[in-house]
Amino acid sequence: MASAFQTGRSSLSFSYYFPRTPPPPPPPRNSVSFSPSRTCLSHAHFMSTRANAASSTTPDARNSLQDGIAEFYDESSGVWEHIWGDHMHHGFYDPSSNVPDSDHRSAQIRMIEESLRFARISEDPAKRPKRIVDVGCGIGGSSRYLAKKYGAKCQGVTLSPVQAGRANALAKAQGLADKVSFQVADALQQPFPDGQFDLVWSMESGEHMPDKAKFVNELVRVAAPGGKIIIVTWCHRDLGPHEESLQPWEKKLLNRICDAYYLPEWCSTADYVKLLQSLFVQDIKAADWSQHVAPFWPAVIRSALTWKGFISLLLSGIKTIRGALVMPLMIEGYQKGVIKFAIITCRKPE
Repeated sequence: MASAFQTGRSSLSFSYYFPRTPPPPPPPRNSVSFSPSRTCLSHAHFMSTRANAASSTTPDARNSLQDGIAEFYDESSGVWEHIWGDHMHHGFYDPSSNVPDSDHRSAQIRMIEESLRFARISEDPAKRPKRIVDVGCGIGGSSRYLAKKYGAKCQGVTLSPVQAGRANALAKAQGLADKVSFQVADALQQPFPDGQFDLVWSMESGEHMPDKAKFVNELVRVAAPGGKIIIVTWCHRDLGPHEESLQPWEKKLLNRICDAYYLPEWCSTADYVKLLQSLFVQDIKAADWSQHVAPFWPAVIRSALTWKGFISLLLSGIKTIRGALVMPLMIEGYQKGVIKFAIITCRKPE
């Protein structure tokens, strides 16, 4: 939901699992491993078709999408911050508990912590990340949190000038201007040299990327040797072994969401895993966290229906209103299993 598009032999083990519940000490959840052939190789034709479609996108179409994303977040970021704060992403919930409305912002922090735990980011001062890039940084919530947590230097990129300006203002107000900085830049052509960051962080920006292969390649390029990459993103369900594409009704549902949120074509978690395997990164892991984000969109809708939310929405502009009107479709997509909330992590070889 933050604006990003701007839009070694691999160890081939990866797993889908449900992570530990947030309160310490978190009990382990069962894990299930899948072989690469089951989850990825059956999609070779699908990924080839998708890559050809991405490469054939015209510059005018890419620029139009970029402009739409930037304008959407220029318009809507203030409303989101006013109601929900500075973290522009889903929260992580324990599906066995009833989360009160007041806990939704805490759930967003848990999303960050669970993502770090899943990627096995070290808490050891000698090993924790010192240089972090936030790809699709929104108004910088993740960057500031990670800078405080690790004492790291963080750089964020977004397509939205409004987001970049607000992120820098918040960093200055919180005394973090020497630690974090934000700029308008394209995530598909990041303005950083190769191998610069110990942690490459992409929290809900991959869904905006029109060329997923180029996006993933850029994440790997800017990662330092031994650096970790964390991708948390909206995906569609994995295709079955005999499927070439989603069902027509599934495509129609996703297209309506794409039109409102300025998204290109969706891909699956298995597609991301296959792309990472092609780049020979190590320790690839993926998980479906859909059940852990289930309360999020109903909570967003409830907040939009408050007097504060309703007035803010009306004053924000037509793009934000269009986005609000399709929020029930996100709930429908999750409930019907079409939309998956995925985390994919890996490590760049030393």
